[in-house]
Amino acid sequence: MDIKEKIIDYITKNRVSTTEVADCLGKAGAIEGVLPLNRGHFAVGEVQYLYAIQDSNWTVHEDLDKVPVADKVVLIDAIDVHGRAIIGDIVSKYILLYMGNKAIVCTGKMRDAHYLVKENYPIWCSGVSPVGCFNKPVDKAEFYKEIEERRKLFQGSVAVCDDSGVVIVPKEQVTEDFYDKLVKIELQEDIWYDCIDRKKWSTYRTICLKEYLSE
Repeated sequence: MDIKEKIIDYITKNRVSTTEVADCLGKAGAIEGVLPLNRGHFAVGEVQYLYAIQDSNWTVHEDLDKVPVADKVVLIDAIDVHGRAIIGDIVSKYILLYMGNKAIVCTGKMRDAHYLVKENYPIWCSGVSPVGCFNKPVDKAEFYKEIEERRKLFQGSVAVCDDSGVVIVPKEQVTEDFYDKLVKIELQEDIWYDCIDRKKWSTYRTICLKEYLSE
C-alpha cells in the first residue's frame, strides 16, 4: 500500500471529516462554493480531473471515453460555461454506476436535480440549473494553459467530501508527514471530547489552554 492509498484508507475507516482534514492543511484546502447536493454522503478518493469549456460539455464525454476511470472522485471543472449546468442524470449515472466511481465533484452546476436527488447520488456542486451546456465540439487552444494548470492542481490529489463540502489534499502533501497529522488530529479530538464530556472541563481549559498536556 503506497502513501496515497494509506491516507485514503485511514480517512475512510476513521471517517475523518473535511473539517479535520482542512485543519491538517493549515485550515485550507476547501473548494469554495461547492456543497453536497444530497446530505449524508461521505466520499474519499483520488481525483480524476475533467473540465468543461465554451458552454459545452463535449470535453467531459470525450475524456471519459478516452480514459475510462473507476474508483475515483471525478472532479468536473467549470472553466468557461457562464452558469450553465455541466451534466445531469444520464452522465451522472454513467460515471457513478456504470463506471464505478466514488463521487462526482463539480465546480459548476448540475441539472436534472429531481432525478439526482431521487437517486441520492454522492454529488457535490455549486448549485443546480435547468439550463445545461451544449453538446458541441470546442476549440481547446485558447484555454490550454488554464486547463493544464488546473489539471496539475487537481489530477492525482485526494478529495475528501462530506456534508461540509469538499477539501482537496494536494499531491505534494500526500506524504507520511500528512498521515501523521491525521492520526494526531484524531487523537486530539478524542482527548477534547473526553475532557469536555467526562471531566466536564470548559472549552477554554480544553482547547485554548490545553490543560490536559500537563496531566
